[in-house]
Amino acid sequence: MSNEKFSQKMGDRLLDPANNRIWKGALWLIVILLLVDVLLGWYWSWEPDLQEVRAPASAQPGEVVTLEVIHVASTLLDKPGGYLSNDILPHRLWLDNMPAWEFGVLVQLRDMVRVMRRDMSRSQSQSQEDRNLAIAEPQFNFDSRSWAMPATESEYRRGIRALERYLESLRSGEGRFYARADNLNSWLNEVQNRLGALSQDLSRSVGRTTLDTEEDTPVTQLDSKERVVKTPWLKIDDVFYEARGASWALVQLMRALEVDFADVLRKKNATVSFRQMVRELEATQETLWSPMVLNGSGFGVFANHSLVMANYLSRANASLIDLRKLLQEG
Repeated sequence: MSNEKFSQKMGDRLLDPANNRIWKGALWLIVILLLVDVLLGWYWSWEPDLQEVRAPASAQPGEVVTLEVIHVASTLLDKPGGYLSNDILPHRLWLDNMPAWEFGVLVQLRDMVRVMRRDMSRSQSQSQEDRNLAIAEPQFNFDSRSWAMPATESEYRRGIRALERYLESLRSGEGRFYARADNLNSWLNEVQNRLGALSQDLSRSVGRTTLDTEEDTPVTQLDSKERVVKTPWLKIDDVFYEARGASWALVQLMRALEVDFADVLRKKNATVSFRQMVRELEATQETLWSPMVLNGSGFGVFANHSLVMANYLSRANASLIDLRKLLQEG
């Protein structure tokens, strides 16, 4: 039998009305699989709740912070659905809020581990860096979307194991952590830059005319430097959930830092300012009751969730600026 006749015969069999149940069964199977994927995506989109930070009995300096960094990194990988930013399954097409949330957490995690390696674990700029933190930092800077050879999760887990070794060295007295005002201020500088950028991105949800501030411009040419900046409609929820993730991670880390840097904050009369900053960030984690991120105009009928989030971040940033002044001058 020739190939042409064989193909025609198979085609006739597949189109035979008696075989309709095969097509119907296949169609129902696809529908059920997609429905299951949608339900799983909805469950996997639940954001982790804030957790209280408790200091272990007779904790060593830096132990609480390190424990919380490990908690943040572990939550990123072990929450419902696991790490989703590098998924290639169909739900990746519509499940973009949680990957945006994960990226916000990841940026804060990277900043924290970098400052721990660069500043908090060293007595001065010429001191030797901690070998475990030197391993952890580059692991968390691995490509966040790699799904194979190697997978992102495996690289981040190596970073967690390096942090766990650093934690053990702190408990044994071999590791070092210097809870000084300048070290805390160094990390707060990173946070200030991140909050400012996130607040700007959120505010662009409504679009506005701004002046180009990238370079000095003569007053006579200011009008020609105006430009309209607006976040694309399909990216508004991504920016919102990135800010939610960043705020979640910051609250968890700040609660731990308040424990390890308690003496510094008390001496600088900065405890109240620090707690006020945390309170503003905690407000960003309130439940979003709307099924979608609304984007009403600034004074319109409908809410604009991005502007509400930007308000909380701006207030937290204002408290942070005051806090940094106290740490420097108080």
